[in-house]
Amino acid sequence: MNRHFLLVGVAALSLTLAACGQKNDQTAAVAPDANPAATIPTPTDETSAPEFVAKAAAGDMFEIEAGRIALERSVNAEVKAFAQMMVDGHARTTADLKTAIAASGLTITPPAMLPDDKSTALADLRAVDAGDFDKKYMAGQVDAHQATLNLMSRYAQDGDNPQIKAAAAAMLPTIQEHLDKARTLRDSLT
Repeated sequence: MNRHFLLVGVAALSLTLAACGQKNDQTAAVAPDANPAATIPTPTDETSAPEFVAKAAAGDMFEIEAGRIALERSVNAEVKAFAQMMVDGHARTTADLKTAIAASGLTITPPAMLPDDKSTALADLRAVDAGDFDKKYMAGQVDAHQATLNLMSRYAQDGDNPQIKAAAAAMLPTIQEHLDKARTLRDSLT
């Protein structure tokens, strides 16, 4: 008899957990991920133009500075060419972002300084051994461009400002191109 109650209790617990899971699934359906290929749902703060601009601008500043470091430290012609492409390309995306901000009518000022995590990453890049520099730089470029692609995709889908959303969407092909080139170059170095 105790066994019967145990089985009924387990069944009830299973149904309760299943119902909880259905509730969570319904909640997820209300707030879908902007980029189904991304593994992380859109954080609420990233749908806000000021937060998005801060992250996008910090990403551009990081890419420009990392590219400058690579231009100084790399001995690989392909890595140097990629680094120059990053400096030039991210200067353009910064200008495009500023144009979108102006068109939006919002008074958002992109940050003038890098956040601590990006400053630390640049310091680490400067300190890496010369023999490992190209691999470290290119691995970082793959990670940074994947994060930027995810950020831009999510804002292009869920962002709160049409002009900035359009700019984010327009930047996606360039970011994807950078990511693809970074992966190819990273893989050729290993």
